[in-house]
Amino acid sequence: QIERKRERRREGERGRAKERRREERGKEKERGKEKERGREKEREGERRREKERKRKRMRDREIGRKNRKGRRRYGEYRGRDEERWGRKSERERKKERKKIK
Repeated sequence: QIERKRERRREGERGRAKERRREERGKEKERGKEKERGREKEREGERRREKERKRKRMRDREIGRKNRKGRRRYGEYRGRDEERWGRKSERERKKERKKIK
């Protein structure tokens, strides 16, 4: 046995474990990079979704503004600071009729 060990040492097979460890470390590094790439992609997707949400929110706000503008024109909608402005809506008139009765 000792004789075989000496032979191997002479042939230079001793560093096999070291080599294996080095390869393993390289593989781990590669895996880490892979994970990081995945995370980056995820972040990118999140950013895109956030942008889309913002765009939708802005669009909805704009639609709401136009809607209120139209209702204000016909006296349906009176904002916080325009209580005395415009004609009363059908809904408000109905409420007042109920109050009187």
